[in-house]
Amino acid sequence: MTLRKQLKLGAMLHGVGSSTSAWRHPDAIADASVNFELYKRWTQKAEAGKFDLVFVADGLYITKESIPHFLNRFEPITILSALAGVSKRIGLVGTLSTSYSEPFTVARQFGSLDTISGGRAGWNIVTSPLEGSALNYGKKQHPDHDLRYRIADEFIEVVRGLWDSWEDDAFVRDKATGVFFDPAKMHTLNHQGEFFSVKGPLNIARSRQGHPVIFQAGTSEVGRDYAGKHADAIFTGQETVEEAVGYYRDVKRRAASFGRNPDHVVILPGISPIIGSTEEEAERKYQEIASLVSAEDALRYLGRYFEHHDFSQYELDAPFPELGDLGKNSFQGTTDRIKQKAKALGLTLRQTALQVATPRSSFIGTPEQVADNIQLWFERGGADGFMIGSGVPNGLEQFIDQVVPILQERGLFRTEYESDTLRGNLGLPVPKNRYSKEAELV
Repeated sequence: MTLRKQLKLGAMLHGVGSSTSAWRHPDAIADASVNFELYKRWTQKAEAGKFDLVFVADGLYITKESIPHFLNRFEPITILSALAGVSKRIGLVGTLSTSYSEPFTVARQFGSLDTISGGRAGWNIVTSPLEGSALNYGKKQHPDHDLRYRIADEFIEVVRGLWDSWEDDAFVRDKATGVFFDPAKMHTLNHQGEFFSVKGPLNIARSRQGHPVIFQAGTSEVGRDYAGKHADAIFTGQETVEEAVGYYRDVKRRAASFGRNPDHVVILPGISPIIGSTEEEAERKYQEIASLVSAEDALRYLGRYFEHHDFSQYELDAPFPELGDLGKNSFQGTTDRIKQKAKALGLTLRQTALQVATPRSSFIGTPEQVADNIQLWFERGGADGFMIGSGVPNGLEQFIDQVVPILQERGLFRTEYESDTLRGNLGLPVPKNRYSKEAELV
């Protein structure tokens, strides 16, 4: 009997929210981005709802124009290590940059988190889109978009090599003979590449899931190639089911072109459902959030995607300005999409900024309507699952309490965890150690 494919679900823990003004909502917790008890509660709630993972994003550069959540928030490895101690099954995924980190340090950090959590760690690889990041790391220049991906390509190969420093049975720990480890099963990487020189070995063994799960969010051409080549799971964001299906097919095709099994690449669009007992109530909740965002707030929010460009210099109700290549070296896929949509629909700057700052999701409605739309995207082949954000305060809790039971009743989502590792729950194989006899036979 073939089991029916089921959804994967993750929770985005974004503190006071990913908008400019959500923290002002009467029900919002204003210090949420640095409130450990709240992160703990969200994680345990998501685990009770049988979610695959929680995710903590990050960035390396802020200005006075940054949204509130970016100004004062937890560093991912730190908070995830703390959350590992108050959870048992749910995956713990965090962002860490390949442009402003060293492979040995990253391999150690995620290797440690993976061991602390018993095999539940995941690394969301980013290349750091903001040019200002260089100023915080003593760099004279921020690498351009495609160079950042070349660096990231070598970076992940080094990290994976370091994670294989020890074969799984290397540590004998025989007190009687005094043998702590088998030297034949310790391997030195000795990597010499274009960007990195790393000897190794890593001073922590592989966890029960072999390697932490690799996440990535590629939307540009080079980003999609990187996702297809390296990612175990992909964060993405499309506005329509048709766009989602197109992206899904494209990235799965690219994975296959790199000799990978496309079923071992999990694609997770991000959505922020807003749920009401009626359509009208859900719409009212959306309007409450949207009304908190002024045009000035929206311009500042838009500017971040375009290298902190000052959009206040343009006429608000004139057509969206011609920006040339501005944005190509930051959030390239996102900025291309913003410019293309504004031009195709003839949007003004005001309309564009407000749409970007207060996106109107198609996942707004009653619990049944939200579940219907999730099922549609899933069964049409636009997603393997979804990353759930909070479109309104308490949005995650409402989704877990009201939508998850419907998905479970329809047989679309688990009622119990299949595994106690992140790979196991995502249905991903454990990577063989490149030095093991089994790997040599493959």
